[in-house]
Amino acid sequence: MADRAALEDLVRVQGERVRGLKQQKASAEQIEEEVAKLLKLKAQLGPDEGKPKFVLKTPKGTRDYSPRQMAVREKVFDVIISCFKRHGAEVIDTPVFELKETLTGKYGEDSKLIYDLKDQGGELLSLRYDLTVPFARYLAMNKLTNIKRYHIAKVYRRDNPAMTRGRYREFYQCDFDIAGQFDPMLPDAECLKIMCEILSSLQIGDFLVKVNDRRILDGMFAICGVPDSKFRTICSSVDKLDKVSWEEVKNEMVGEKGLAPEVADRIGDYVQQHGGVSLVEQLLQDPKLSQNKQALEGLGDLKLLFEYLTLFGIADKISFDLSLARGLDYYTGVIYEAVLLQPPARAGEEPLGVGSVAAGGRYDGLVGMFDPKGRKVPCVGLSIGVERIFSIVEQRLEALEEKVRTTETQVLVASAQKKLLEERLKLISELWDAGIKAELLYKKNPKLLNQLQYCEETGIPLVAIIGEQELKDGVIKLRSVASREEEALSPLGSTVSPDVFDWVPAPSGARPDD
Repeated sequence: MADRAALEDLVRVQGERVRGLKQQKASAEQIEEEVAKLLKLKAQLGPDEGKPKFVLKTPKGTRDYSPRQMAVREKVFDVIISCFKRHGAEVIDTPVFELKETLTGKYGEDSKLIYDLKDQGGELLSLRYDLTVPFARYLAMNKLTNIKRYHIAKVYRRDNPAMTRGRYREFYQCDFDIAGQFDPMLPDAECLKIMCEILSSLQIGDFLVKVNDRRILDGMFAICGVPDSKFRTICSSVDKLDKVSWEEVKNEMVGEKGLAPEVADRIGDYVQQHGGVSLVEQLLQDPKLSQNKQALEGLGDLKLLFEYLTLFGIADKISFDLSLARGLDYYTGVIYEAVLLQPPARAGEEPLGVGSVAAGGRYDGLVGMFDPKGRKVPCVGLSIGVERIFSIVEQRLEALEEKVRTTETQVLVASAQKKLLEERLKLISELWDAGIKAELLYKKNPKLLNQLQYCEETGIPLVAIIGEQELKDGVIKLRSVASREEEALSPLGSTVSPDVFDWVPAPSGARPDD
């Protein structure tokens, strides 16, 4: 037993050595040599029959976030929230789980991705799949007919995760919705404006917002000969056109869903078209589509929408795309989806879409599903795909090797000599009481060099230095870490103004306007 304990200690020490070499970015040969030693020690140790095997990891489709990653996320959230507030939205929250029947029948073929919870005492519950259905339940339950709200929270989907592309089983959604009876297309246009504002502010690259209307899709399916019972399932197939070819979608429609080949071909003639307001006008003249009441209403609203988008200055970012279907069952009118574009491989080619980063649409019937009397509350909204955006921003920062501050500390309280802990504690308490973000090192007698190095490593811009000379003069010395310029501040014990710590001189050699 003693031999085994000694061997376990050797394994632990060797493991720490390997980790240390990796952190120091030692040569591959040196690391490989030490790893071989570690494996040899583990082989001598052999299996421990007494201990159950336990793999320490996060569940599939989830992840932890380091302070650096959280700092990036907070900045992204700040951009999104400030935009939502700029447009006059209030904030709400709802439970992370709902009654199972609340979520049932709202997501079409995606309903199989809902996480059901074990019966915990009489109520069948499920984790929320999105924030839209809980919002509709909230409106119906509270008898609200008019609200502009945003909601940022985690949702859960039993999907196949693709972590590198920002696809998880637990992830955040950032939703903005306008509920109420208003003139046509005004709230819808504002939602598209918000989407464009956020994606432009985040500077994640060129994007395109695809727009369509569920009524146009339904009208198109009707004139092409799709049976009413197959509308939603065929809609789900069309929604895959951004990921797979038309031939694959057609094979699914015909082979798996029993659609006649000639009907699928007629659908193909429509869904492969995309353009701007000129395509809307062209379809308004289409001899078959213009005879369908639903499609005609949808096309009329899209024409009006493009007028408002032109006034908002974003029409160049919008494309009317007949292949956009949005597989969720609750959409009833305009639908939209923003995709990031990657530059074309060769001159003259169209930019390629590399994934959805925001989506939304109109859902006028969802609230009525929860109201006992079936009273409808028209709603339109959008959801920002923040996880994919986080992945893009993180990759960009890694490529640029850009340093990210993980704290907001304004000043480090430091001492120049020994036996000044009491003075440091008095000063930092005064700073905290004045609302200043401050830190100190948790050592009685830290070296000044160590304190300055800590500031450089963590990005703290200022150091308040107390020394014997400063105590004699009754001042503190404020130093800029970047420029090393110093300034003597007001006598110790006087009231400290937070404005003092906004002083950060430009690094030497820099112009005042840099």
